[in-house]
Amino acid sequence: MKKIVVLISIMGLLFASSAYADTMLKKLGRGLANIITCPVELPYRMGQANEESGPLAACTWGVLDGFFRTAARMIVGGYEVISFPIPFPSDYRPIIDDPEFFLQDGIY
Repeated sequence: MKKIVVLISIMGLLFASSAYADTMLKKLGRGLANIITCPVELPYRMGQANEESGPLAACTWGVLDGFFRTAARMIVGGYEVISFPIPFPSDYRPIIDDPEFFLQDGIY
């Protein structure tokens, strides 16, 4: 009987979430999306820098910003895939939230 109570308690802790929290499956999906879309950050950031400040900025700042964001999205995505059952940060909140998913706000 004690084993059943312990098993139900563990399952409740793993699958419980508050009304406003993200879920562990969303954390897993967010991690997979970050890993898949991370290579697109480089050309996107270069294009964005080109539109804002011209081709010299695209070749310098755009490349640096793109590499940094590519690496960050890949590392955070890997972390979220590995740790998706653990509600850390609290309530499965995203680590990268500007935007949470790449091109969440759209290209235009």
